[in-house]
Amino acid sequence: MKDLIRMLPRGSRPVLIASLLSVLLSSARAQSHPDNQQSSICTVQKQTDVPAKMRDGVVLRADIYRPATDRKVPVILMRTQYGKESAQMRPSRFQSPTWFASHCYIVVIQDIRGQGHSEGSFYEYRYDRDDGYDTVEWAARLPGSNGKVGMYGSSYVGATQWLAATATPPSLTTIVPSNTGSDYGDGWTYEDGAFRLAFIEPWMLGDIAATAAQNRGDMALADKLMAAGKNPAKWMRFLPYAKFPPFRVNEKDVAPYFYDAISHSTSDAYWKAFDIKSRYNTVAVPVLAFDGWYDSFLNGALENFNGVQQKGRTQEARRNQRIIIGPWDHIGWGRPDSIVSPRLKAIGPVANSPVNELTLLWFDHFLKGQDNGVRTGPRVDYFTMGENKWHSAPAWPVPGTQWTSWQLASVTDASSVMGDGALVSEHDAIATPSGRPLTAVSDSFDYDPANPVPSIGGHSCCHWDVGPQGQFDQSGIEQRPDILVYTSAPLDRPLNVTGPVTVELYASTTAVDTDFTAKLVDVAPDGTAINLNNGIQVARFRNSLEKPEPVQPGKIYKYRINIWPTSNLFFAGHKIRLEISSSDYPQFAPNSNTGEPFGQSAQLLRATQTIWHDRAHPSVLILPVIPVKNDGIASSPKQ
Repeated sequence: MKDLIRMLPRGSRPVLIASLLSVLLSSARAQSHPDNQQSSICTVQKQTDVPAKMRDGVVLRADIYRPATDRKVPVILMRTQYGKESAQMRPSRFQSPTWFASHCYIVVIQDIRGQGHSEGSFYEYRYDRDDGYDTVEWAARLPGSNGKVGMYGSSYVGATQWLAATATPPSLTTIVPSNTGSDYGDGWTYEDGAFRLAFIEPWMLGDIAATAAQNRGDMALADKLMAAGKNPAKWMRFLPYAKFPPFRVNEKDVAPYFYDAISHSTSDAYWKAFDIKSRYNTVAVPVLAFDGWYDSFLNGALENFNGVQQKGRTQEARRNQRIIIGPWDHIGWGRPDSIVSPRLKAIGPVANSPVNELTLLWFDHFLKGQDNGVRTGPRVDYFTMGENKWHSAPAWPVPGTQWTSWQLASVTDASSVMGDGALVSEHDAIATPSGRPLTAVSDSFDYDPANPVPSIGGHSCCHWDVGPQGQFDQSGIEQRPDILVYTSAPLDRPLNVTGPVTVELYASTTAVDTDFTAKLVDVAPDGTAINLNNGIQVARFRNSLEKPEPVQPGKIYKYRINIWPTSNLFFAGHKIRLEISSSDYPQFAPNSNTGEPFGQSAQLLRATQTIWHDRAHPSVLILPVIPVKNDGIASSPKQ
């Protein structure tokens, strides 16, 4: 290296040395990533706060990382609300922009409108479709660009990709969104009618509202919001949500999107203006997506995969959809130093995310035209927990899935794990292992929204030590009398449950509105009870998320609870368990049982819930079962 530097003209040496130091420092900052050994062939120079004017005159600013090359090269774009300086590099997420640029790409990291160094007023989702289009086309015209643009990033930074893609900018060639959804109402802010409290309030407090205040120069407010965000538990009990104090309801520039989200609890025109799922026919590009079994947007990521595959604007888009799903929550992607719940971390290196190496291969193929063997699609790469191996399939749900029903039953009372609730396979006799007949026709419990069932793990957002995410032992919480527990006999052979899970529940309530929750659990011989995934259904939204219908107290209704997808190998000797309750706090805001418009009142009422499982009302758990095979791979996908 010294000899190379000596051979250069004296005036060019500082530029080369600075560029080399930039690459080396980038590598040092990302030393936990296993893909550091991939060759880097271009030195990099950084430009800061480069302006781009949007169609309405607002200027957004970006940092640009330029490779030292005479050839025209593609552009990799990230549009973020979390600060262009961080570029989502931590904790253990993406490699640095310099790393990507060193593979001979122009890398553009832009602060979105009203955040960071960009102009304009921030309002989540509202401007990202048009601004995304304008930024893609601006980036394609940058000096040194070959006119092709790819995008990458996670969570909201995944949303900025999808919103841009649905605007169909001509220069957008591919996107690589991680951990992001299909609808910013259902599956993001709400879930089957229930407000996702543990996600929305802390996220808006500690992140987007605080940084938007910084952008406006209101540092005092930013400090107060960040302080509130450090202890969100204090604020999540506040009612009514429509008067949430930290966001100053009378000051419309603080967080108007929060109060708008509260007042739009149905799937109405407000949410449809932003959604992705109604616009798959506008998406014209290949997509490589990443998500996790305990991520807050898993359902939407799979909906995006199927939606573009079926309805995409071009054949290239329909044929080139791929998603990788690992044993991850929203932030912890299985890197050695990632912030991830203990049980998921204990899975070990087999769970490490291949996001950086696969992203680079994907970009090399679609932006540079390299025939590098990357598998394009349609393809689902998924991790099966329990077995702890990787599998792949050409579609989702996995072809050949058998939908098997397990009936809810009890001898006398399924209340708590100490009760006698049972799950009975469609092939088994209606009796407990002891031979006692399962003759009870229903089970009941009292739901008190002032004393909701605590969330122990789940698929919330965004860090497991703040929001309910990941795997945890449920055996302690299952002692509560307001949880009905239905457990199968020990399995006599392994059972692979992979896909979306459904509960068809016949239930009545003494309230005019309420919630019903469901959780799928794997019970080991020692009694450890591990949550696989969960779901919730608000009673008034049982038929439609657009047109709520109150329930008649005492009347039996059929509910369909969507437990989010999973992939788990139940070993022989393990038991399948289903928990039924009416709350999961703070993952979801407790239903007040009053039937009043959501978020407008602090009144809470108790309700008595009855779950029916007689011949006329056969409540069942429906599991997606696939054959147990020995074709799993003990390492994450490399191509």
